[in-house]
Amino acid sequence: MKTLLNWLDDRTGFRSLMHEALYERVPGGARWRYVWGSTLVFTFVLQVITGFMMWTAYSPNTRGAWESVHYIQHDMLFGGVIRGMHHYAAQAMVVLMGIHLIQVVIDGAYRAPREINFWLGVVLMTIVLGLSLTGYLLPWDQKGYYATRVTTSIISATPLIGPEAQLLAQGGPRYGHLTLTRFFAMHAGLLPALLTGFLVLHIWCFRRHGLTVRDPDAAPETTFWPDQVLRDAVACLGVLAVVLLFAVFRGAELSAPADPVVRFDAARPEWYFLFLFRFLRFHAVESMGPAFGPIIVPGILMTILILMPLTAGQFGRPGHRLNQAFVWGMVAVMAVLTGMAWLEDRADPAHQAALAEAERDAHRAHELASGPHRIPPDGAMEMMRRDPFTQGPRLFDRHCKACHRWNGHNGRGLPVMERREVLSENGTSGQPPEYRSVIAAPTAADLGRFASRAWMRSVILDYSAHFAALKNAAWYRSAADSGEEDILDPDTSSMADWSGDAERLRSEDCRDEVDAIVEFLVQEAGHRGVRTDPVLVERGRAIAVDGDWDLGTACADCHSTVGQPFSASDVEADGAPTLAKYGSQEWLRDFIRHPDAARHYGDRNRMPAYGPEKLSDRDLDLLVRWMTGDYPETQVPDYPDLTGRDSD
Repeated sequence: MKTLLNWLDDRTGFRSLMHEALYERVPGGARWRYVWGSTLVFTFVLQVITGFMMWTAYSPNTRGAWESVHYIQHDMLFGGVIRGMHHYAAQAMVVLMGIHLIQVVIDGAYRAPREINFWLGVVLMTIVLGLSLTGYLLPWDQKGYYATRVTTSIISATPLIGPEAQLLAQGGPRYGHLTLTRFFAMHAGLLPALLTGFLVLHIWCFRRHGLTVRDPDAAPETTFWPDQVLRDAVACLGVLAVVLLFAVFRGAELSAPADPVVRFDAARPEWYFLFLFRFLRFHAVESMGPAFGPIIVPGILMTILILMPLTAGQFGRPGHRLNQAFVWGMVAVMAVLTGMAWLEDRADPAHQAALAEAERDAHRAHELASGPHRIPPDGAMEMMRRDPFTQGPRLFDRHCKACHRWNGHNGRGLPVMERREVLSENGTSGQPPEYRSVIAAPTAADLGRFASRAWMRSVILDYSAHFAALKNAAWYRSAADSGEEDILDPDTSSMADWSGDAERLRSEDCRDEVDAIVEFLVQEAGHRGVRTDPVLVERGRAIAVDGDWDLGTACADCHSTVGQPFSASDVEADGAPTLAKYGSQEWLRDFIRHPDAARHYGDRNRMPAYGPEKLSDRDLDLLVRWMTGDYPETQVPDYPDLTGRDSD
């Protein structure tokens, strides 16, 4: 070994290089405060290693990016840990960079002759932030997609060159595949190369001028090896341990596949950019124009930072104190703004609902991608677009919430709100009206348990209460005021009269018969995954069709098609809606398309018909399948029931 090392040293001179690197003088002795630069280099190396590992499985295209990241996260050996380490090492790098900057300013290590090294550090900080921004998009998930769209829109606000800079950043006028490949090229190629080059220059300048030591006589002088190396190694091990713990027990987030059609209201930048996000939301900042908050103010702050060595050189100790106050003030403002953003989001029901929906979609995407059918050839976005469990709530929110509710909400977990004028107690005239948001009253039945046992039982036992929401509708109040009789009235219809005999229907004598009718109607609806008792079903059929029970009346007395296959040609002569396969998918599709048909409500109908121009066949199918539970099994919890009623 000695002979080999001597030969290698003769050819390369590595011993002198190692001596130069390891035996640097450390006046005042080794200190823990000197470890931050080494931890930054360590996290960058960790980023390079884990980034290369993910690169081997990543597919930089809009159809395969999310799929490849999902593969890395869930299928590749230790892929979840590797991605988690890459994710949290990036965040650790930002934190360590901030600590290192504060330490440099406190110690005055930016003053002559070290000003060039300080400026190189500022360049490195900018590159690190650029790496964070470009890496955010690469999973091509909802969170990264929408957050990066905000970033590129901010670029467009740059004075003089804004639109051209945005085109350059996103790869053209459209946000899509070229945007992803361009960000990938910057994240995995250009920016790491620039960071490596400037890091070499930074370390070279640092070695040229040495450490900035407040009191060189505080301890005996030592060398970088072994005392300072030991402290640096312990600090790097601590960073690695923290990153690894987060990677193992928390993991990196992967939201649902990016979909430009779906609004993602939960989008927020990473926590270390939240201060800027909150700053941009101030009304005064918004009123100053699109470039003021995201471009001009950060530009001024960066200019002050760059001028700090000159400020300290020109004004001496007062200038240095001013620089220290500026840095600490900036840290305090950033902390306050970050806290404000976090607290406001916590108190915002709409944002919390958006977060819940984002988490729901993320878990659902993982379920589908890991299921028996995996991700289809046309990509993960289409996989989600074809899923009734995902799309049904959105379609309900878009088309149905104006009248109906789903378990008391809009289908997506939020109460339906409306603006209502606040009446002045003093009755002062001439003042502009005041408005406040209140929960809007539904004007049709809550469909959250449509065609379930609870639904059928409620229709039979308490028809008037079940459809009482109709009385909130403007058409009902208008018809009631004018004395119009040919309307859907939950209080005066023949079904209301029959159901009004609640005491007898709930009696011991009728309880079993009502249970049988309910079981029969549930079996007729045929919702996926709902099992029925065959004996009860046949007993219920006999009652519904023939009136074979103590009351003697049959559903068929008014609804002549009950128990028959559904047909669009069925006509109820007496105006009672058809009960042929009531609540089934074929019945529901026809009812949504033609609620005014004679087989449904005819002339008494007030529900708008949803033709293909308003609701496509594909969307209708997704909505109906969601309402009837016809989708692949899921472990994702549904939105909470806001009605407070017992579940069926």
